[in-house]
Amino acid sequence: MKNILTIIKKEFLRFFKDSRMVLTTLILPGLLIYLIYSFMGDGLTSLFEADDNYIYTVYVYDMPEELNENYFKQLKNFKFVEISENEIENIKTSIEDKQVDCLVVFPKDFMETINSYDSTVSGAVAPNVEIFYNSTKTESQSAYSTVVSLLDTFESTMSNKFDINAGGLQHDLASQKDVTGQMFSMLLPMLIMIFMFSGCMAVAPESIAGEKERGTIATLLVTPIKRSELAIGKILALSVIALLSGISSFLGTILSLPKLYGSSMEGMDISVYNVGDYLMLLGILLSSVLIMISLISIISAYAKSVKEASTLIMPLMIIVMIMGVSSMFASTIADNVFIYFIPLFNSSQAMSGIFSFNANILNVVITIFSNILYSVLLVVILAKMFNSEKIMFSK
Repeated sequence: MKNILTIIKKEFLRFFKDSRMVLTTLILPGLLIYLIYSFMGDGLTSLFEADDNYIYTVYVYDMPEELNENYFKQLKNFKFVEISENEIENIKTSIEDKQVDCLVVFPKDFMETINSYDSTVSGAVAPNVEIFYNSTKTESQSAYSTVVSLLDTFESTMSNKFDINAGGLQHDLASQKDVTGQMFSMLLPMLIMIFMFSGCMAVAPESIAGEKERGTIATLLVTPIKRSELAIGKILALSVIALLSGISSFLGTILSLPKLYGSSMEGMDISVYNVGDYLMLLGILLSSVLIMISLISIISAYAKSVKEASTLIMPLMIIVMIMGVSSMFASTIADNVFIYFIPLFNSSQAMSGIFSFNANILNVVITIFSNILYSVLLVVILAKMFNSEKIMFSK
């Protein structure tokens, strides 16, 4: 144990004394994710939603006074301008040039026509209201949607035989817990898997392949310690660093989600998860990062340089990404206990179960212990690789 702690201390000193590695591995991932996701959220909001203080200018031709008084005047932030028939083409040109938001053209004697219209009469043509807009201008698209919705509401009153969900009661019975669970179970397992693997990639190749490339691994191998102790020490130390990097990215994502998803995040609250959920999640994260670090360490020990190790690791990264995405589509087999013996895939499924409040304690326990068992086997393989001069001193 003393030798293992010595190796762990050495790895920690190597990492935490290098301010650039601390910055790029622990601080920048979470900070950049937060800034990028927040910027994307603000950009998407400005792309699809107009400013709250924006005044929409809508030109109308021959609008019935009854419709104007009872419906259009009730709209906030809307300015309606009545125009003559000879101005219609000029307004359409202005809309095309993105200078005007919207134009609504009512047919002559609109109210009299709809009052006398009978759809059962053969050949009867319904009066047509023309709405001109420019879909490439956010404000124009928004004004069009509002006017269409308003006219749909007015149309429903003309032949309203029954209502749906009237009365102002809340008819969506999904709880805040259900909404949070659905969103998080689809999104977070994939992101967490990718963040953890990225953290492992940032530290493991440099620690093993880097020392091979520089020749400093030889000094460690001639010291009077077992190769298994060296393997365990490196994997434990690298796992802690990788986990810290994953947590940094995870926090950056959680903090930026409200800006990224905007109004769709309403009703979601991370406080719906209890201490037991977080403990199960922590166990899965720790056991998963052990497997990832062990796999990357083996690849790094085989590689002759950090560059070669990074190249060889890429197929494994693709596999991890597929495992993470599988949580969105593999819910039908989540009850099969045998899938929780499959490394990495079991972690994705177990995390999805926790976030959706459908976690089975047995499946979580199987996931954690199977991951630890696989990690032990991988440590044995890494120790044997450290014993091989052909592998460790190959050029």
